[in-house]
Amino acid sequence: MDLDKNHSAASGGHPEKHPQQPQPAAPAVPAEPAIRASDADRDRIADILREAMAEGRLTAEEHSERIDSVYRAKTVAELEPLVQDLPAPGVRREPASAAYDPQDPSGPVTAENLVAVFSSSTRKGRWRIGRKTNAFALFGSVEIDLTEALFGQRLTVINVTAIFGNVEVRVPENITLRGSGTGIFGNFEVETLEAANPEAPVVVVNGYSVFGNIEAKPKRGKRIADLHGRMRKHLGH
Repeated sequence: MDLDKNHSAASGGHPEKHPQQPQPAAPAVPAEPAIRASDADRDRIADILREAMAEGRLTAEEHSERIDSVYRAKTVAELEPLVQDLPAPGVRREPASAAYDPQDPSGPVTAENLVAVFSSSTRKGRWRIGRKTNAFALFGSVEIDLTEALFGQRLTVINVTAIFGNVEVRVPENITLRGSGTGIFGNFEVETLEAANPEAPVVVVNGYSVFGNIEAKPKRGKRIADLHGRMRKHLGH
């Protein structure tokens, strides 16, 4: 009996503790593989950014920074944060305006291409400009004159590249004109405009020049409302 008491005193009076058995580790959940971004994915994000800049949601500097990130992105997960604070295109339809003739924005976007390689290309007069136009000048010149053009949509985007060449864009003085681009040993100049009419067409000129010149500005004395009035008279309205 005394031996049992001495044993308890020596052990501090506490029952003997056994080491805790290690718990089996939970099986690792495999991470979802990152989906590589396609050219179509990048174009979709770029279109949202261009529309946001045209609506005044992004400054030209913010637009330029995000566009750079778009074309550096390798996965879809890198693209989505660039537009998470912007509305999706086509959420709201612009009301009809006397300044232009609206078309269905859900239709396919067909870009017109103007190319001048050791030559010149001119687009002017009475013509209907689409939502997207691409201009490329290599040792040549491209002239785009929108002063008598018919706008079938509110937002028109012109993507321009000039390499040892020259591209000039002229617009009516009562529309909105914005742009974003870079000149590398060259010139990129957009004379920005803000139309008084919030429903006036918006033209956005994007691009870059290498040893070339890109210039977009209004043509003084040319107003889209004047053309619209002539068209209404011609059509008997």
